[in-house]
Amino acid sequence: MDRGRLIAVVLAGILHSAVVAAEDRHVFLNWEVSYSVQSPLGVSKRVITINGRLPGPLLNLTTNDVAHVNVVNTLDEPFLLTCQACVCRNGLQMRRNSWNDGVAGTNCAIQPGENWTYVFQAKDEIGSFFYRPSLGLHAAAGGHGPIRVNNRPVIDVPFPQPDGEFDVLIGDWYNMDAKEMKERLDGGRGLPPPDGILINGLGPYEAEVTFKAGRTYRLRVSNVGTRTSLNFRLQGHKLLLVEAEGTYTLQKHYASLDVHPGQSVSVLVAADQAPKPYYMVVSSLFVLPELFGVATVLYAGSGEQPPSGDAPLDDRSSHNDYNRSMEQAMSIRMNLTSGAARPNPQGSFHYGEINVTRTVLLRNDVSDIGGRRRCTVNGVAFANAGTPLKLADYFRIAGVLKVVSGMPETRNPSLGTTVIDASYRDYVQIVFENRLPSMQTWHLDGYSFFVVGMAWGKWSPNARSTYNLVDAMYRSTVQVYPTSWTAVLVYLDNEGMWNLRSQDVEKRYLGQELYLRVSQGDSEVPDPRDELPMPSNALLCGKATRLKSWYNYKLGLGLGPGPA
Repeated sequence: MDRGRLIAVVLAGILHSAVVAAEDRHVFLNWEVSYSVQSPLGVSKRVITINGRLPGPLLNLTTNDVAHVNVVNTLDEPFLLTCQACVCRNGLQMRRNSWNDGVAGTNCAIQPGENWTYVFQAKDEIGSFFYRPSLGLHAAAGGHGPIRVNNRPVIDVPFPQPDGEFDVLIGDWYNMDAKEMKERLDGGRGLPPPDGILINGLGPYEAEVTFKAGRTYRLRVSNVGTRTSLNFRLQGHKLLLVEAEGTYTLQKHYASLDVHPGQSVSVLVAADQAPKPYYMVVSSLFVLPELFGVATVLYAGSGEQPPSGDAPLDDRSSHNDYNRSMEQAMSIRMNLTSGAARPNPQGSFHYGEINVTRTVLLRNDVSDIGGRRRCTVNGVAFANAGTPLKLADYFRIAGVLKVVSGMPETRNPSLGTTVIDASYRDYVQIVFENRLPSMQTWHLDGYSFFVVGMAWGKWSPNARSTYNLVDAMYRSTVQVYPTSWTAVLVYLDNEGMWNLRSQDVEKRYLGQELYLRVSQGDSEVPDPRDELPMPSNALLCGKATRLKSWYNYKLGLGLGPGPA
């Protein structure tokens, strides 16, 4: 690229930043990541806290807010945080900057004793999400917290304003230290079943929520656990589902809801029962032994103390009923008439009328590679390159990544650093085919997708005749049932290097992930309207470390960072 073009691009980025600064609210936060010894299930364990808390502090934003989160790492090992959040809505671009994605393929880790500031915008976004660690098995040690992105006041919400809101973070929990879990996996052994279930970081009967009779509350429920699907219910009360990961749903009452790893839902609960204590129950699905997390819901002023003894479990859904769970999943539909971050209806993007330009079929499996158990995608177990793929691609560093046009399936399982090349604004079908007898959950950073179909057996092109092409849910994390498939459609309108990963921490650690490189191909430097420039505080590591002097020299000239 010539100097004139580079300067024009940088000036456009500066102008864009100035416009953002003038129009949108900036939120500044300082988070200290540290260890704390806690025993939520009665066994002491070193957990990761943020500002001394587990869960960590609420990240409470409004659409278009710009968050500046300074993360100080006081651990004895490198650390990164990532947000489990969608960033694209019905074809309207909502750029989350992949330079701030917080995964090993895009960011250098924050070293012990150092800090780094994430800067990202909740651009055209609403909904319930959470953040958590992304390196190694840190997610099994805590480090998570809730995210709310509220509607702007000028946008109508498709339900009356609730009288209060509660963030409810649920998840399985291991008493085993995260480092011991890592050593176990590195030694070729799988993880045992989890030891229990936590609600907001607390063990059974420790968490409490207080309602006032006659009022309505919004519960934002997220599964922040390592690997287990969970069923959520509230004794004697119905759950009115209204939102899931940034999409307003058709409103429907459920007695209980399945929430799979990485997923978030919002429900409205009317405090319309006799004013006495009730139980909030979270139970594990599809694993043995069956585990339960229990919290108490109190009615203010009732004068009654929490009941003693075990919570009633007779209203729980069948523990191993995959058919019931899949039927519930397909019953959750998008509210086509409601606006979200913008006033236009969510259903104004007619995704079913767009021609799919490409199909990517991803099959997960387990294989022995070099004498060690690995989890694969199309026969390849992902191996981190040591240099973030985003940096290697940006600086054109040889020998780090090999970009492929498709996702071939190898007959001889192997390690690899899979990066699939994808064209900006393509409309792609991704089919997840699960060959294993266990649940799988997938998440795509930088995007949400339309969950158009799921069924038992193997996928074939004929399955398209069964797709929901009208009001399929639009979310960023989707489950795939054992020996079944799930199909999603995604509009690639967010340039960058994006991580597609299993939400099962064990499976991801053993290789079940890959990256999508979404670009315009022939453009040397992306237009800042399509992808924000490399931030001035970007960390350089691995093979990019040697570029630090050149990088600082360019910044000193006022040209901004850019490819060599």
